[in-house]
Amino acid sequence: MDFIRRAWLFTRAKIGRTVLLIVTFSAILIFVLSGLVINNSANQSIENAKKEAGATVTLAVDREAMMKKAQATASSSSSTTTRGTFDLTPVKLTDAQKIAALSGVKSYSFTKQTTATKGNITPITSTSSTTTSSTTETDGGGKAEFSGGGEEKQPSGDFQVIGTNNLKSVTAFSAGTNKITSGRALTTSDEKTNNVVIESDLATANSLKVGSTFTLLDSNSKSYTMTVVGIYKSSASLDSTAMSFSFMNVSNQIYSSLTFANTLAGTTGTVDSAVYNLTDPAKSAAFVKAADKLIDTTTYSVTSNDATYQTMLQPLNNVAKFARNIVLLVAVAGTIILSLIVILTIRERRGEIGILMSMGESRLKVIGQFFVELFIVMVVAVGIATASGNFVGNAVGSQLLESQTTATTTSTTTTDKAGGPQQGGAARTNPFNQSATQIKAIDKLNVKMSGKQIAMLGAIAFGIIVIAVVIASIGIIRLNPKEILTGA
Repeated sequence: MDFIRRAWLFTRAKIGRTVLLIVTFSAILIFVLSGLVINNSANQSIENAKKEAGATVTLAVDREAMMKKAQATASSSSSTTTRGTFDLTPVKLTDAQKIAALSGVKSYSFTKQTTATKGNITPITSTSSTTTSSTTETDGGGKAEFSGGGEEKQPSGDFQVIGTNNLKSVTAFSAGTNKITSGRALTTSDEKTNNVVIESDLATANSLKVGSTFTLLDSNSKSYTMTVVGIYKSSASLDSTAMSFSFMNVSNQIYSSLTFANTLAGTTGTVDSAVYNLTDPAKSAAFVKAADKLIDTTTYSVTSNDATYQTMLQPLNNVAKFARNIVLLVAVAGTIILSLIVILTIRERRGEIGILMSMGESRLKVIGQFFVELFIVMVVAVGIATASGNFVGNAVGSQLLESQTTATTTSTTTTDKAGGPQQGGAARTNPFNQSATQIKAIDKLNVKMSGKQIAMLGAIAFGIIVIAVVIASIGIIRLNPKEILTGA
């Protein structure tokens, strides 16, 4: 083991060269470790995002398929004035409950939408509104009438009644667009009751409060006495379409139990849509596949919406990818740099190498001396990199995530402005879809170093010095002591 002692003595004697190698190797390993911890932190954040963001799967009537079928029927008619009708077959509550029983469901929300006309309360109207109850085209049972173009007409009524099994699970409430200001939200205990939650403007205009009662009329003018158990305030904007129809005004949206909405619509045990919040967004495709087996896919559709999850993950995936590239590029560059340094060092020590080999020292031990010298440098460099890895990793990681989040937010906002759903109208046709502006991006990366990253750093550093020594020692293996000493 004399070559180990010689390595130690040479390292101490050439302190300037040793310090230079330590500084160089430390710089390389700091960036390698930063890449490792950033990648690990991004992956951890991705796992957390799966739990926080979730994904939604919606079960509803396949309107597109029914539209195409109705259009085909209309186009085959010999009369140009023929108007066709098609039934939007409601989803059976039993089917929706079967899907809710599948594994991976965190929560679910069933809704049934219909309209009602005013009894003893007055709906909120816009000054630009043209009418509140013209064009009766859709009845409570979900029958829609269309022209040859296949457009679905607006239903009539003064109020939109939205039946739900759990008001807090409705996106408008879970996302904070609607907030309960008085009373309570509807729950499963409100089934088979006429309890409702109304908007604050409607309550104020009609002098209603929690505990008050009022009446609504169905399409057959049958009267129902409703009891106010909660009042909510909506921050949703009112679009131009909602101004033209009273029931589309968010202030005229009344939330009730599923049973009452079905009674008002003249149906039993049905829902218009069912939305399931999943515990793991990555398994949404498998969930949709399992749900399809439980329904009639020619009538209903199961669709996944993991936009929130994907939007949150995009900057994290970019950061993780960049961190992996850092590790790869810095490791390759470090190997090349150290190899060049060792090659230059060996050229300067040809005399020493020749003397050692002429005295009977094996080539392996000579190479072993160079390896031990670099190993000593590596140990010190790993210590320095470990001490500063968290600081550099946090600085670089935060900067990377900030730039990626800004780019993603800008892109999302642009998309939202161009084609995102507006709350005033979206609540009517799809009350659970979030707009892109409701998605909260992850804007902080918690970079923490673990023993696993330090072990990986040591392994990478060891690999670098092995490759560097092997490359630099090729010349020693090929030559004999005479050739080395004479420079032949």
